[in-house]
Amino acid sequence: MKLDNFAGIPDTELDPVTPDDVAELFVLQRCCWVQEALINDTLAIPALHESIDDVRDWTKTWSVWLVRQGHRLVGGVRARRDGDAWEVGRLMVAPDLAGRGLGRWLLAYAEQQAPAGVRRYSLFTGAGSTRNITMYQRAGYQLVEQPGSPSEHLPGAVFLVKEINV
Repeated sequence: MKLDNFAGIPDTELDPVTPDDVAELFVLQRCCWVQEALINDTLAIPALHESIDDVRDWTKTWSVWLVRQGHRLVGGVRARRDGDAWEVGRLMVAPDLAGRGLGRWLLAYAEQQAPAGVRRYSLFTGAGSTRNITMYQRAGYQLVEQPGSPSEHLPGAVFLVKEINV
């Protein structure tokens, strides 16, 4: 899908992931999560420890959308159903393009792809990722603590939920 001069980024297009995108997606993921590791003062971030085969595997079990500027991969997001929730993850924007609205747009796009019957959107991020948390809260997400939340499995992670009004 062509995005005309999206967020001041010319020649932008959104498409579902293909097997040919995996290597580039792997590199973008590393670029984005190195910054998260610095902000959160931890290397215990799963995205930093995945192999290219791990990325290839999750592209088969998640819905994944990528944004390209010309031939360059500049953003992406994944989502999947988890019970009555639509779990959003790996929202990433090339560091040099951060702050232009592409992340907010990708989040909204991923939400719009939720199947019928979903009652909430859920995601997690690092507790020190104040920019991410602020963006999610502005989009209607609320910080929650619940049994089995990612913070129990990922030290320093916070869980956010957005209820869907049906």
